[in-house]
Amino acid sequence: MSSRNGRVALGFPSPFAPPGEEAHDVQLGLTANWRQFTLLVVINAFVGAMVGLERSVLPIVATSDFGIASTTAVLSFIATFGLTKALTNLAAGRLVDRRGRRFALITGWLIALPVPLIILWAPTWWWIVAANALLGVNQGLAWSATVIMKIDLVGPRRRGLAMGLNEFAGYLAVALAALASGVVASTYGLRAGPAYLGVAIALAGLALSVFFARETMHHAALEESADPVVGAERPSVRQLLRRSLWFDRGLFSVSQAGLVNNLNDGLAWGVFPLLFAGAALSLRDVSALVAIYPAVWGICQLWTGPLSDRWGRKWLIVIGMVLQGIALVAIAQTQGVLAWTSALIALGLGTALVYPTLLAAVGDIARPSWRGIAVGVYRLWRDLGYVVGALLAGVVADAFGVPAAISAIGALTIASGLVVALRFDETRIVEGV
Repeated sequence: MSSRNGRVALGFPSPFAPPGEEAHDVQLGLTANWRQFTLLVVINAFVGAMVGLERSVLPIVATSDFGIASTTAVLSFIATFGLTKALTNLAAGRLVDRRGRRFALITGWLIALPVPLIILWAPTWWWIVAANALLGVNQGLAWSATVIMKIDLVGPRRRGLAMGLNEFAGYLAVALAALASGVVASTYGLRAGPAYLGVAIALAGLALSVFFARETMHHAALEESADPVVGAERPSVRQLLRRSLWFDRGLFSVSQAGLVNNLNDGLAWGVFPLLFAGAALSLRDVSALVAIYPAVWGICQLWTGPLSDRWGRKWLIVIGMVLQGIALVAIAQTQGVLAWTSALIALGLGTALVYPTLLAAVGDIARPSWRGIAVGVYRLWRDLGYVVGALLAGVVADAFGVPAAISAIGALTIASGLVVALRFDETRIVEGV
């Protein structure tokens, strides 16, 4: 490592790196890295779009193409997606710290390529469930990589902003892809339209990652070298998992809140299309309603991420969780497009308050040398929420009806917010420190 003019030149091997990228001068901060940061925002939009393509059509494909009547069986594709994504997140945390962020990003896109074609040609529902296992691996690798790369680039003072921009791009793309999938499915078929669009998205994301993305481990090393704490502990995955279960107030609080937040998202993904279609709405109308929640979620993160840098993490998380819970109960207890639209907007706003703030809090807690592992552990718990949400929503819906399932998860979300209020200690880095 050498320094000159306030910059540090660090040499790291970068898997899949083009010639000349093995070592280069690095600086921390959004201004110094805006080109690469912007590229990663675009790449994460393609990552989010891969999931968005499924949000309007797959639950309907299950019932119309394959004749599946059980809500639990319909939601099996979400449970499979969530389990593989959660486990991949954990593996990705180790992978990005050992092999590099870019390696994980490119590998994630390679795994995504066959997913749309498997869905298109699937002879049974369980082929689609298997395709979603691959999609979970794609999301675990590619989304984790873009999250960590952005945190690396901006340094310690703008984590909330970085995560707001990252999640804005990802979830606005989820919404736009959900809307687009409904349109192309109406024209070209429930599976054909979204599948061909998915192939184009995967190829575009892979091309940008291979030819333009650069390794950011150099930036993490620079931040680590500037930290005054010498010889600090580098915990293992097992130690971090244990700490996140209860013993570390911060990791426990964000992990359980992340799990419940994605429990909600699994519910929205699998149950909302069935609820809206059951009200005799057209596929285009169902797609439009389904897109509202991730669209509001995505756009509002442009403000909520930076807001957490100024106001702190804790109370944005608490308010967001409670607002999500209230919105879910409202969706369950009301009828009609106008009432659902209002509740979906509130649900999106609540999620926007929580989502980038939780990631920023993990970035506060973890040191740069074990940031990848910490993000992987957090995202493990968070994406297990898809599994819990799919199973809980399916069982309750089959026994008591869809509205009861939505209301139960709404009450659980409010309780999760109260846990953060009682257990979480503020982690925001004070401006100027």
